[in-house]
Amino acid sequence: MSSKKQEENTTNKAGNSSDELTTVVEELLNSLSNKFTTVSSEIFTKMDEMSRRLDSLEATLRANEEKTPGSPSKT
Repeated sequence: MSSKKQEENTTNKAGNSSDELTTVVEELLNSLSNKFTTVSSEIFTKMDEMSRRLDSLEATLRANEEKTPGSPSKT
């Protein structure tokens, strides 16, 4: 009879360990997913800012090109 109790205890411990492992893995995956989302958002924000700055630079260069008489034109 005591061997049955030992088997049940072993099974319960294995089940608890499996549940704990599952919980830890799920938390890790959620954490990684959140970090990926944050980094992805930051990258898109920086790319948008870079695009605006490039557009501004191009507009400034065109304006300077038009103001300067006799400047070589691009072909």
